[in-house]
Amino acid sequence: MALDTEPKISHSNIKAHILKLSKDIGERNFFNHSKLEETKRYIIEEFKRYGYSIELNEYNLEGKEFSNIIAEKKGKQNPDEIIVVGAHYDSVIGSTGADDNASGVSCLLELSRLLVKEPLKKTIRFIAFTNEEPPFFLTNSMGSSVYAQKCRDAKEDIQLMLCFESVGVYSDKPKSQAYPLGLSFFYPDRADFIAVVGDFRSRKFVKRIKKIFKKHSNLNVETLIGISLITGVNFSDHASFWKEGYRAVMITDTAFYRYPYYHTYEDTYEKLDYSRISEVIKSLYLVLNELDGKS
Repeated sequence: MALDTEPKISHSNIKAHILKLSKDIGERNFFNHSKLEETKRYIIEEFKRYGYSIELNEYNLEGKEFSNIIAEKKGKQNPDEIIVVGAHYDSVIGSTGADDNASGVSCLLELSRLLVKEPLKKTIRFIAFTNEEPPFFLTNSMGSSVYAQKCRDAKEDIQLMLCFESVGVYSDKPKSQAYPLGLSFFYPDRADFIAVVGDFRSRKFVKRIKKIFKKHSNLNVETLIGISLITGVNFSDHASFWKEGYRAVMITDTAFYRYPYYHTYEDTYEKLDYSRISEVIKSLYLVLNELDGKS
């Protein structure tokens, strides 16, 4: 397919996913295990509805079972070359988690729907990760850490991991965007952009993603290539893949740097910008096509 071809994104799908997770199910985490299981069943049903077979990467913590949910689109020419697209489906204690991270899961599911019938050269794995939030945040018990270690042990050729982490909040108002200390001199003060964040090993992918966004999207894009000492740079599932030596990039609205309702019960669906979420999905669809070698 031509890189100029835009996907037929379903805005109703995007909103339905976010409403289901954040409004109907609500808080979902280690301490609300039944809600986490309900979320798991919903994601599995959606993947299956699109035509995927499901694999569960299961593990136990304190007598409870947790699952990373995997839907794989096998490549025809280079199936051992793998791109992972991931988002965590749990929410923090005390939050309905619309932006963090029902918005990311909606992108994951909609991208999987758009690509299910595409003839791909490489393999794309769509993974909904569990236990990203505290008390497991940045520990080896994060779902993504368990999975990334499994991939490294199997010596899998993961060429890139793309992580959706809070992608639904935007503002055109001046001074609506904050930054880690010192970075405000180099970036805009309006929260009207999506951020692409990578480490130094992943910098070529950060640049490629920005180029595609700028060419095909009306949504502004900013990039950061940095180290984990910068607060927030490693605050999601991509860092689990960095730890195992893989290249990984986070796609984010910057969360607590712009969103006053981050990690609260006020993180609700009506505060999200569904038009801009669609722009993120459209651009990442084109990114995946280019990474697959179609351009």
